Amino acid sequence: MKCVIAVVRPFLLDRILESLRLAPLEAMQVVEVKGFGRQKDHLDQYGNSEYALAFLPKVEITLWVDDYRVQEVVDCLTQSASSGRMGDGKIFVTDVAHAVDIL
Repeated sequence: MKCVIAVVRPFLLDRILESLRLAPLEAMQVVEVKGFGRQKDHLDQYGNSEYALAFLPKVEITLWVDDYRVQEVVDCLTQSASSGRMGDGKIFVTDVAHAVDIL
């Protein structure tokens, strides 16, 4: 089993979730996060002054997927989360060494 973590722009969440609706997922979790990547920070206007925001709002989608379906899920995420601009997000794939159901 693999853990797929996608950190994406918040306004793309509905489109991404709709594209994942039929994807082969074992489980999914969505969390609002803040951070920055290569785009670093950006200037924002507040009143009459400008100030730099160090962290941009993002959404982290964590998916658990069977090994043989990972590429299908990653392709789905890549296509639905892409706007063609820097800062669209990142996708990480890691192995799940052990999982325990809490009953």
